[in-house]
Amino acid sequence: MLKRFFRGVLTLMGTGLGIGLGFLVNWFLESFELELIPNVQEAALLVAFALIFGIIFFLMANRIMKVVSACLKWVERKLSDVPAHDIFFGSLGLVIGLFIAFLISSPIRDMRIKLVSIILTLAIYMLFAYLGINIAVKRREELASLFLFRRQPQEKADKKAGSRMAKILDTSVIIDGRIFDICRTGFIEGPIIIPSFVLEELRHIADSSDSLKRNRGRRGLDVLNRIQKELDIEVGIYEDTSDDNTEVDVKLLKLGQKLGAKVVTNDYNLNKVAEFQGVAVLNINDLANAVKPVVLPGEEMLVQVIKDGKETGQGVAYLDDGTMIVIDGGKKHVGQSIDVLVTSVLQTSAGRMIFAKPKDADKIVS
Repeated sequence: MLKRFFRGVLTLMGTGLGIGLGFLVNWFLESFELELIPNVQEAALLVAFALIFGIIFFLMANRIMKVVSACLKWVERKLSDVPAHDIFFGSLGLVIGLFIAFLISSPIRDMRIKLVSIILTLAIYMLFAYLGINIAVKRREELASLFLFRRQPQEKADKKAGSRMAKILDTSVIIDGRIFDICRTGFIEGPIIIPSFVLEELRHIADSSDSLKRNRGRRGLDVLNRIQKELDIEVGIYEDTSDDNTEVDVKLLKLGQKLGAKVVTNDYNLNKVAEFQGVAVLNINDLANAVKPVVLPGEEMLVQVIKDGKETGQGVAYLDDGTMIVIDGGKKHVGQSIDVLVTSVLQTSAGRMIFAKPKDADKIVS
């Protein structure tokens, strides 16, 4: 029933288009004083063009409806990715641009040469429609302040915008689990965005045949549920409509650029790529390293040597926070607690490593 209705509408549109073209052709012929069919030329042209285009649109109705439906779906997908305030100000700019075009094109519509008048009028409308949308979207912040009848100081506005900048969670930081405690303490403010492709990757990990991966994936899903239910923080799901097989990390960076958001991760390589592409990143490992106790070369500490190091004669110990200590000449003290002297500290986004040497081989506490 609906298809028949649209087929009828398209047929009427084709008929109307044919009548319009008939008038145009008749005007063109009369301007050159050509009369192909005496007395009934105008009526014959109108009927002929109306029938021809009515039949064409009737026969092509299904194909036209398919094309229109595909175009509408494409527009819907594109609009779903556009922020609501951009749509609002873009529509406002379109209305203003069309109104200005109407005022400017009024004298042009009275020109004697109708064809030139129509072309110029259409060009003016298209130009001002484009300018209205483009200017309104680019100046949306200023327009918003005008609507509110006040203007925030720039410093305060920038601070507020920075605090409300969206945070996109990476798969690695969700599985890590520390993000829940960080959000609970207020060090990371919302809104938090979980892309659909990250959820899909978590689901695959949770369904893995490897028990370790499966447990990590399930823990990540539990962390997301706790953030959404237990914390007073805005959490949103970003639906990715693209069908490409691009890697998750690449999609994350593209999404960060698109939304102007920060990517929260603990992936060292993703951190470096994001810096190169100019995407803001919050690295959980950087935060953890920043709150660890500062250790300076020359300090003494009591540690227990756990195992051999990679290099000959080295021993390895750990602090309570998991920081690894590489002890030169500590291999012979494996299983013992000894006093060591810090020689250097290596700090990277991947973690912190302390290098030390035994202070006095005779002072060993078993």
